[in-house]
Amino acid sequence: MNRRTGLAVWAVVALLAALLLPGAGTRIAAAAEVQKTYETPMTETSLLGTSAYAQQFFQVPNYWKVESVAFRLDYKVSQLTINDSSVVTLKLNGKPFYTLRPGTDTNKKVTRTIGLPLEYLKNGVNELTIEGVIQTENNADQICTPTQDQGSWLQIFDSSGVDVKYGLKPVGASISDFSRHFIGLDTVQDGLAAVFVPEKGDLNETEAAVYVLSGLTGVSEDTSHIIPLLPYRADNVKNKPLGILVGLTKNLSSDLRAKLNETSLQDKALIQLIQSGTSSLLVVTSDNEEMLKKAGRFIGNSALMEQLQGSSKLVDEATEVNTPVSSISRYFPLTDSGDKLTGSSHREKNYFVTLPSNRSIAEASKLSLDFRYATNLDFDRSMITVLVNNVPIGSKKLTAERAGGDNLELTIPKNLGISGNFTITTAFDLELKNAVCTGNQDQMPWAFVSKDSVLQLNTKDRTDMLFNNYPYPFLRDGSFNRVAVVLPRTRDDYTYAALSNLFNLMGQFATSNTGEIRFYTDEVAESELKDRQVIAIGSYADNRYIRDNNDKLYFQYDEKGEGFQSNEKVSIEEGYGRRIGTLQLIDSPYGKGHGFLAVTGSSSEYVYLASKLVGNSANLYKIFGDGAMVDKNGQVNAFRFKKVAESEEPAVLTQVLDRSDVVSFIIVIMLVLVLVLVSLVLLVRKHRKTKKRRR
Repeated sequence: MNRRTGLAVWAVVALLAALLLPGAGTRIAAAAEVQKTYETPMTETSLLGTSAYAQQFFQVPNYWKVESVAFRLDYKVSQLTINDSSVVTLKLNGKPFYTLRPGTDTNKKVTRTIGLPLEYLKNGVNELTIEGVIQTENNADQICTPTQDQGSWLQIFDSSGVDVKYGLKPVGASISDFSRHFIGLDTVQDGLAAVFVPEKGDLNETEAAVYVLSGLTGVSEDTSHIIPLLPYRADNVKNKPLGILVGLTKNLSSDLRAKLNETSLQDKALIQLIQSGTSSLLVVTSDNEEMLKKAGRFIGNSALMEQLQGSSKLVDEATEVNTPVSSISRYFPLTDSGDKLTGSSHREKNYFVTLPSNRSIAEASKLSLDFRYATNLDFDRSMITVLVNNVPIGSKKLTAERAGGDNLELTIPKNLGISGNFTITTAFDLELKNAVCTGNQDQMPWAFVSKDSVLQLNTKDRTDMLFNNYPYPFLRDGSFNRVAVVLPRTRDDYTYAALSNLFNLMGQFATSNTGEIRFYTDEVAESELKDRQVIAIGSYADNRYIRDNNDKLYFQYDEKGEGFQSNEKVSIEEGYGRRIGTLQLIDSPYGKGHGFLAVTGSSSEYVYLASKLVGNSANLYKIFGDGAMVDKNGQVNAFRFKKVAESEEPAVLTQVLDRSDVVSFIIVIMLVLVLVLVSLVLLVRKHRKTKKRRR
């Protein structure tokens, strides 16, 4: 083989490699490189009885190119199962597509991998239903067997789940498409997106960036991972193909300024998408600090972002950026058009009620449930039960007379201690006579929850300065409640990570972008904090507001300010006190009725460690009371230092006035007494006049 022939062969090999091998540099290879698998695990559950079901929800964003979807079913079945009479059926979005026999191997976990039909898939939320008919009795010699049999079970393990294999559609040239990619569940989970501020910028940029961050996290499809807030540096940008840079024009690099469509930004702000290769950067900039903040609120309004089909947007004084004002309605319709439940035995429908985190259910909240159901039920055993956050609050037996239109009215117990979002579950037990004999018919029987079903909700504001009510007082009724964040003058990556944690969680609870957040260094005058909810971030050494209020903290620093000392609740060894972070929520020293949150530790690393406790809603259960400490091993200790206010028994007069029937009775009695008194006076006067006449 001569040199020319050899080069030709190598050229053919290279061409084949370019076409067939991933990572070879072509568009086909690039598509292969972004092939991913997204796993949605299933909560462990059991199918109990001869006819039962379970649900699994998973998401498919519209920018995924789905190649295949598989369901991993890990289960164990009852030892009494008769395989030939037992079946498990899978449905995708209500359409059956696969039926299996559970098998005879009952002594170990069984794994089945089942492909899901792509034609039944839809963008957004998909519902996978697992229905089981597990027979443990031989019916050959019997007319009928009981439909409820606790020996009939199939245990589904939490190692089960849905695996979606997909490729990514490239980010389009529109801001709306960029936004969808940015908040996508896989983007956030893989840490591919971030909000940036100029490394040497000012705190007005941080404020605008936090409006962006909290708005995006509020609509993010993944709430278990954070979107970071980072300084705009090469090392931070390197692994973030999707970024939003919020900065004043003077603080942007010259190469970015050269790519902007607008150069005169004294009285307006520019939002512009700049793309290079596989990276997309949304630049938010202005010469005017207030206009930059307004542009930040614009991005925090997801409805507006969804409407931007172009690659740039100018925001000026006339631009409307605010989300609709959050209102606390007294009436919540459970369903817009009604909900149908089909199939025998136990069937449930969940209704999610959204409330601000500082609102709790008050007395006299009521649920009025209108429903109807099939007439062929076994009415001796059919009923409806209503649950609030899985706690039953009432039941009613179904009857043939009311099948065409029934109603259940329940008072929601105020001692459930519900605040913020909660779930109402309507659980129907639709039993058929001789159900095993007639076979399983998934469209019969049925129940229907009417659109006239309504929740009449009375709420009250929870104003205790406790982590039980967090993120109150910094959020109130879904809006930032005049928040002041006091930062160290020198801020490192740990400081930005702490900010990311705090405002990712608050963003998940915020329903409005109209609230106010102000950022300061510890040089700020105390008068600026008078009417604000204060968050002080830093150590004893680098934040004056933590240092000046050390005597008011529950976990106080030692005389040198190097670590925390023991207190009334916990003994702290000197060295250990330098290796923990603390969260402390006290009454603000600068304004009555306001809160002061100290996120503090001996160094910025431990400040960040403390912030992780309020960086994810899944961690909130670990803290309660008003003071918490955490170490590097993840050991969390929470305490309540404020004394529990003694519950005063309402005065007798107050109790009487609260009872309208008693008040009416008292008024009648008083009128009678007045009449009797007037009669006595008149009789006395008459008696005196009679005496005088006789004299």
